[in-house]
Amino acid sequence: MGIRVAVAGASGYAGGELLRLIAGHPEFDLVAATAHSQAGHRVDVVHPQLTGLDLVLGVTDPATLADADLVFLALPHGESAALAAQLPTEVRIVDLGADHRLADPYAWAQYYGGTHAGQWTYGLPELPGQRELIAGSTRVANTGCYAAAITLALAPLIADGAASPADVVVVAASGTSGAGRAAKPHLLASEVQGDLSPYRVGTHQHVPEIKQASGATGLSLTPVLAPMPRGILATVTAVPARGVDPQEVLTQAYADAPFVHVLPEGRWPHTAATLGSNSCHLQATVDIDSGRLIVLSALDNLGKGAAGQAVQNANLMLGLPETTGLSIWGVAP
Repeated sequence: MGIRVAVAGASGYAGGELLRLIAGHPEFDLVAATAHSQAGHRVDVVHPQLTGLDLVLGVTDPATLADADLVFLALPHGESAALAAQLPTEVRIVDLGADHRLADPYAWAQYYGGTHAGQWTYGLPELPGQRELIAGSTRVANTGCYAAAITLALAPLIADGAASPADVVVVAASGTSGAGRAAKPHLLASEVQGDLSPYRVGTHQHVPEIKQASGATGLSLTPVLAPMPRGILATVTAVPARGVDPQEVLTQAYADAPFVHVLPEGRWPHTAATLGSNSCHLQATVDIDSGRLIVLSALDNLGKGAAGQAVQNANLMLGLPETTGLSIWGVAP
């Protein structure tokens, strides 16, 4: 027997990607996968890409999950905290929802509403000192998808003093899987294809998370729904605080980060290059007109933005190499 893991919320897109990664992980044994409305269905009926995975989705309750060494919670925002509180303290948990990311109860109430469940160790290993904190934790809050793409682009520049934290502007395009699997009229193929549409302009829930993780004090985020299933491309701009090459700052910051790649000069990140991987691709320059620093960041929102990041965190929590069971390289074309 390997390390026993379970997935709550296995019927969603992030849950399905978790099942795929766990099935290929050399140290993990999947002992339970649960859902709500899809409970009782075979996994390969809900996720046809997992044909051959002989498992029936169970009901999401603590008894089903309590025998695992580690549980992934891939539940809607606001639903993880109650379930996590009912699991034994010795069971390690990675929460892919937002319930335990924020330190500030006011920010939680403003952007999510309801009762703040408290903060867990933040699950972005590439932040300074965070690998060690994750490795020593039994409760880890996975990053949000936009938060991962933007924080990886921005945090080293603010920490280095290269960028002002006060005036950060981001425009980021995301694939439709970021909105979840529930049927919604605006996500129908007829509505999405041939269209780019902004949403939650000035009110996106990842803003306080990004500020908390990156050190930004003022951030404007405009998310854009793009006609593709998965992927995020974020354009992050900031005012320089001193004269440095932003690409050099990023290259030094991620010299030992296996999943973050600062591309050679002249190559720009694009979403297809990260598809199916746990990698984030970065490129930086200085705008010759405004002088603003510009960083482009691309990742797979279901990979480094969700399930892949969760497995990376789980590996650290369980004392495994963080790259175990994860691909650095994307799938193309």
